Amino acid sequence: MEGTNDSSLEGFILLGISDHPQLEIIFFIVILFSYLLTLFGNSTIILLSCLDARLHTPMYFFLSNLSSLDLTFTTSSVPQMLINLWGPDKTISYGGCVIQLYVFLWLGATECILLVVMAFDRYVAICRPLHYTTFMNPWLCWLLAAIAWLGGLGNSVIQSTFTLQLPLCGHRRVDNFLCEVPAMIKLACGDTSLNEAVLNGVCTFFTAVALSIILISYCYIAQAVLKIRSVEGRRKAFNTCLSHLMVVLFFYGSAIYGYLLPAKTSSQDQGKFISLFYSVVTPMVNPLIYTLRNKEVKGALRRLLGKRKELG
Repeated sequence: MEGTNDSSLEGFILLGISDHPQLEIIFFIVILFSYLLTLFGNSTIILLSCLDARLHTPMYFFLSNLSSLDLTFTTSSVPQMLINLWGPDKTISYGGCVIQLYVFLWLGATECILLVVMAFDRYVAICRPLHYTTFMNPWLCWLLAAIAWLGGLGNSVIQSTFTLQLPLCGHRRVDNFLCEVPAMIKLACGDTSLNEAVLNGVCTFFTAVALSIILISYCYIAQAVLKIRSVEGRRKAFNTCLSHLMVVLFFYGSAIYGYLLPAKTSSQDQGKFISLFYSVVTPMVNPLIYTLRNKEVKGALRRLLGKRKELG
């Protein structure tokens, strides 16, 4: 464990996104702009869900949870990434790396569970509309949200702690722009087969199994939507479900590519860009998908802006 002690004193060196230093200023500008959009978009959804009484429904309760997740998820990695892109210092302290490892994995796993919960909510709303209000009561909504957050936390505590037990033998150069489990496993100098097996098993459950459940639920939803006689009702149900399905495909697609596909199928740079996609791009795109396709959110935003004009 001597290498681990050395790393705890000196921290780690994050090698970054690309091997081309001349691209760092471009990456800095693009990522900073994306981060600001993420902060604005997700904060707006949380604010509207809290202030507008018409959005006090299970769907927007879970959507505000998703926005809170995206805010903290991207904040756990982007500020450090911007610091390393801005100047010559590419280091991160041991404590900062540990915190990033736990938080990033916690929020990523929580989002996997939360997207399943949101699919369940849409299933009940469309396939069991007469029982929706009774079944999806506030107590159940809070319980499902708690299961998502605590389930993700439990996964992070187990996997991250297990990863941090690996001997590093003085290795400090993390071939990534953040401290995440696959990058830390590659840093170890001992036998990592058990860690890799656990990682693959857990990721299969949180991605492939969860995605299968979501897709099966949407098969039932599609059947129910086609039976709706009202054209307007079909359009509203279709738009709402399509927004959620787009978020699901963005998040799970990149997560499966980054965690489950063999490393030999892609270069290291491709793996970094996939990590960049689900840590930066997806949290930015989520609020855009929901707001641009959702009349209720746009209506709540107009009402909020209208009240501010009246008060002004």
